[in-house]
Amino acid sequence: MRVFATFDDLRSAVGTEIGVSDWITVDQERIDRFAAATGDHQWIHVDPARATHGPYGGAIAHGFLTLALLAPMTQQVMRVSCARMAVNYGLGKVRFITPVPVGGRLRGSVILTSVTDIAGGVQAERTVVISLEGGQRPACVVESLVRYLA
Repeated sequence: MRVFATFDDLRSAVGTEIGVSDWITVDQERIDRFAAATGDHQWIHVDPARATHGPYGGAIAHGFLTLALLAPMTQQVMRVSCARMAVNYGLGKVRFITPVPVGGRLRGSVILTSVTDIAGGVQAERTVVISLEGGQRPACVVESLVRYLA
Protein backbone atom coordinates (compact mmCIF):
# COMPACT_ATOMS: atom_id res chain seq x y z
CA MET A 1 0.00 0.00 0.00
CA ARG A 2 1.40 3.34 -1.02
CA VAL A 3 0.05 6.21 1.06
CA PHE A 4 0.18 9.79 -0.21
CA ALA A 5 0.16 12.30 2.65
CA THR A 6 -0.30 15.39 0.43
CA PHE A 7 -1.57 16.21 -3.03
CA ASP A 8 1.98 17.31 -3.87
CA ASP A 9 3.18 13.81 -2.98
CA LEU A 10 0.56 12.44 -5.35
CA ARG A 11 1.61 14.85 -8.12
CA SER A 12 5.24 13.76 -7.72
CA ALA A 13 4.26 10.16 -8.49
CA VAL A 14 2.77 10.93 -11.93
CA GLY A 15 4.22 8.62 -14.53
CA THR A 16 5.12 5.86 -12.10
CA GLU A 17 3.70 2.47 -11.24
CA ILE A 18 2.11 2.87 -7.81
CA GLY A 19 1.87 -0.84 -7.12
CA VAL A 20 0.36 -4.21 -7.92
CA SER A 21 -2.58 -5.74 -6.05
CA ASP A 22 -2.85 -9.26 -4.72
CA TRP A 23 -4.48 -11.92 -6.87
CA ILE A 24 -8.28 -12.20 -6.82
CA THR A 25 -9.85 -15.52 -7.82
CA VAL A 26 -12.90 -15.29 -10.06
CA ASP A 27 -14.82 -18.44 -9.19
CA GLN A 28 -18.28 -19.49 -10.37
CA GLU A 29 -19.88 -18.34 -7.11
CA ARG A 30 -18.53 -14.78 -7.66
CA ILE A 31 -19.79 -14.85 -11.27
CA ASP A 32 -23.23 -16.08 -10.18
CA ARG A 33 -23.47 -13.37 -7.49
CA PHE A 34 -22.52 -10.74 -10.05
CA ALA A 35 -25.18 -12.08 -12.44
CA ALA A 36 -27.77 -11.91 -9.66
CA ALA A 37 -26.78 -8.35 -8.75
CA THR A 38 -26.84 -7.07 -12.34
CA GLY A 39 -29.52 -9.24 -13.94
CA ASP A 40 -27.04 -10.40 -16.59
CA HIS A 41 -27.63 -14.15 -16.72
CA GLN A 42 -26.12 -14.86 -20.14
CA TRP A 43 -25.34 -18.58 -20.42
CA ILE A 44 -21.67 -18.02 -21.26
CA HIS A 45 -21.30 -16.83 -17.66
CA VAL A 46 -23.80 -18.79 -15.58
CA ASP A 47 -24.28 -22.15 -17.33
CA PRO A 48 -20.93 -23.96 -17.12
CA ALA A 49 -22.25 -27.13 -18.79
CA ARG A 50 -23.57 -25.25 -21.82
CA ALA A 51 -20.51 -22.98 -21.89
CA THR A 52 -18.22 -25.98 -22.47
CA HIS A 53 -19.69 -26.04 -25.99
CA GLY A 54 -19.30 -22.27 -26.43
CA PRO A 55 -16.49 -20.27 -27.99
CA TYR A 56 -14.23 -20.35 -24.90
CA GLY A 57 -14.61 -24.00 -23.90
CA GLY A 58 -16.09 -23.05 -20.54
CA ALA A 59 -17.79 -20.31 -18.60
CA ILE A 60 -16.14 -16.89 -18.42
CA ALA A 61 -16.54 -13.89 -16.15
CA HIS A 62 -18.60 -10.90 -17.22
CA GLY A 63 -16.41 -8.11 -18.56
CA PHE A 64 -18.11 -5.75 -16.14
CA LEU A 65 -17.27 -8.09 -13.24
CA THR A 66 -13.63 -7.80 -14.22
CA LEU A 67 -14.08 -4.03 -14.34
CA ALA A 68 -15.80 -3.99 -10.93
CA LEU A 69 -12.71 -5.56 -9.38
CA LEU A 70 -10.92 -2.31 -10.19
CA ALA A 71 -12.17 -0.87 -6.86
CA PRO A 72 -10.63 -3.43 -4.49
CA MET A 73 -7.47 -3.59 -6.58
CA THR A 74 -6.81 0.16 -6.50
CA GLN A 75 -7.86 0.50 -2.85
CA GLN A 76 -5.33 -2.16 -1.94
CA VAL A 77 -2.53 -0.40 -3.83
CA MET A 78 -2.97 3.27 -2.90
CA ARG A 79 -4.53 5.71 -0.46
CA VAL A 80 -4.49 9.49 -0.37
CA SER A 81 -4.55 10.18 3.36
CA CYS A 82 -4.91 13.96 3.04
CA ALA A 83 -8.22 13.57 1.21
CA ARG A 84 -11.41 13.77 3.20
CA MET A 85 -13.02 11.55 0.58
CA ALA A 86 -12.42 9.91 -2.78
CA VAL A 87 -15.11 9.89 -5.46
CA ASN A 88 -15.13 7.68 -8.53
CA TYR A 89 -15.43 10.22 -11.33
CA GLY A 90 -15.65 7.79 -14.22
CA LEU A 91 -13.68 5.98 -16.84
CA GLY A 92 -11.83 6.84 -19.99
CA LYS A 93 -11.02 3.96 -22.28
CA VAL A 94 -11.88 0.45 -21.15
CA ARG A 95 -10.73 -2.57 -23.13
CA PHE A 96 -11.65 -6.19 -22.39
CA ILE A 97 -8.75 -7.94 -24.07
CA THR A 98 -8.68 -11.51 -22.76
CA PRO A 99 -11.67 -13.51 -21.44
CA VAL A 100 -11.39 -14.55 -17.79
CA PRO A 101 -12.24 -18.23 -17.32
CA VAL A 102 -13.91 -19.55 -14.18
CA GLY A 103 -11.18 -20.01 -11.62
CA GLY A 104 -8.97 -17.39 -13.26
CA ARG A 105 -6.92 -15.14 -11.03
CA LEU A 106 -6.63 -11.42 -11.64
CA ARG A 107 -4.47 -8.63 -10.26
CA GLY A 108 -4.16 -4.96 -11.08
CA SER A 109 -1.08 -2.90 -11.79
CA VAL A 110 -1.80 0.78 -11.09
CA ILE A 111 0.05 3.53 -12.95
CA LEU A 112 -0.63 7.15 -12.03
CA THR A 113 -1.12 8.91 -15.37
CA SER A 114 -1.97 12.46 -14.33
CA VAL A 115 -3.09 14.69 -11.47
CA THR A 116 -5.12 17.81 -12.21
CA ASP A 117 -6.28 20.50 -9.81
CA ILE A 118 -10.05 20.83 -9.39
CA ALA A 119 -12.17 22.94 -7.05
CA GLY A 120 -11.67 21.48 -3.58
CA GLY A 121 -9.03 18.91 -4.46
CA VAL A 122 -7.43 17.01 -7.33
CA GLN A 123 -8.48 14.61 -10.05
CA ALA A 124 -6.20 11.65 -10.66
CA GLU A 125 -6.15 9.52 -13.77
CA ARG A 126 -4.85 6.01 -13.27
CA THR A 127 -4.19 3.39 -15.90
CA VAL A 128 -4.91 -0.01 -14.45
CA VAL A 129 -3.73 -3.11 -16.26
CA ILE A 130 -5.69 -6.11 -15.00
CA SER A 131 -3.60 -9.20 -15.63
CA LEU A 132 -4.86 -12.76 -15.90
CA GLU A 133 -2.50 -15.21 -14.23
CA GLY A 134 -0.76 -17.21 -16.94
CA GLY A 135 -2.22 -15.02 -19.68
CA GLN A 136 -0.10 -13.59 -22.45
CA ARG A 137 -2.22 -10.44 -22.69
CA PRO A 138 -4.09 -8.47 -20.02
CA ALA A 139 -7.69 -9.31 -19.23
CA CYS A 140 -8.56 -5.61 -19.17
CA VAL A 141 -6.95 -2.18 -19.42
CA VAL A 142 -8.78 0.74 -17.80
CA GLU A 143 -8.32 4.49 -17.57
CA SER A 144 -9.85 5.31 -14.20
CA LEU A 145 -10.66 8.80 -12.93
CA VAL A 146 -10.96 9.54 -9.23
CA ARG A 147 -11.43 12.84 -7.42
CA TYR A 148 -9.73 13.33 -4.07
CA LEU A 149 -11.40 16.09 -2.09
CA ALA A 150 -9.68 18.01 0.72
